[in-house]
Amino acid sequence: MKRFILLLSLIILVASCKDKKDSYKEPELIAKAGSQEHPGKALMEKHCYACHSPESGIRLGPPMSMVQMHYLMDDITREDFIADIMNFVKEPTEEKARMYGAIRNFGLMPYQDFPDSVIRQLADYLYEAELPEMQGGGMHGRGMGMGQNAQENTLAKTGMEIAQATQQQLGKNLKKALKEGGPLHALEFCNVEAIPLTAQMEKEHNAVIKRVSDKNRNPANAANKEEKYYITHFKQAIRNGREPAPVVIPKGEKNKFYYPIVTNKMCLQCHGKPEEMKPEVLQKIKELYPEDRALGYSENEVRGIWSIKLE
Repeated sequence: MKRFILLLSLIILVASCKDKKDSYKEPELIAKAGSQEHPGKALMEKHCYACHSPESGIRLGPPMSMVQMHYLMDDITREDFIADIMNFVKEPTEEKARMYGAIRNFGLMPYQDFPDSVIRQLADYLYEAELPEMQGGGMHGRGMGMGQNAQENTLAKTGMEIAQATQQQLGKNLKKALKEGGPLHALEFCNVEAIPLTAQMEKEHNAVIKRVSDKNRNPANAANKEEKYYITHFKQAIRNGREPAPVVIPKGEKNKFYYPIVTNKMCLQCHGKPEEMKPEVLQKIKELYPEDRALGYSENEVRGIWSIKLE
């Protein structure tokens, strides 16, 4: 009798697994005739919102609106967007991830056994959907609109003081260089003095201070993968008209602080649109920085971030 029950249980288990597999049989192609609703919407509500719900409360992953924000960058095409989503979902790894805060808070997303056709329809819908706004807290990273505890508030205050002091030191000397010799002299100043001045502030504040960018001028200022993630976050905040808040990541003796560097009119003399800049300035940039990528900005754009390790 026990053998019979065991055999029956095994048959039911196998059948249920088979049913689960069959439930994914091209559901995106079963859209009702004449329906205007994207079939990916139903798939997302069925398969994604259990962990990525926009509703407040306990979440197992970041809301889909945040996933959409981090993949819809820089006028990405629909096919590239779909390819990026599929690449991650089919084989989730930290190397492929773009949402480091989500991994830190929720862990790496487990593998999902969806057919390519289902992932493609989900991604296609995500590319164009107007998703409901996230409700409540639990976004994906500390310092991004979430309540901070006393330690995080202290770290945020310290980070801001260091960033502002360093900015004032660099800005004071840059204005002096501009006054003495215009943009050409300012470029030479930055090329020689910016990093030593920053190092001086590091000693003064007992911190590791970097100014990094996804469009760096000096190779020493190139952002790493995590820093690019936060650059994207700050760009999105400013595009949406929000005042950017500092990001604090408590890590024991390696606390991190991020805050945007935003362009103003003075910046555009050396970082503006090439067609609006003086030819001699562009030529000097090519001489000093052969691999320069830091052009094309307008006012009030994120040119990079402060990346500070607080000891």
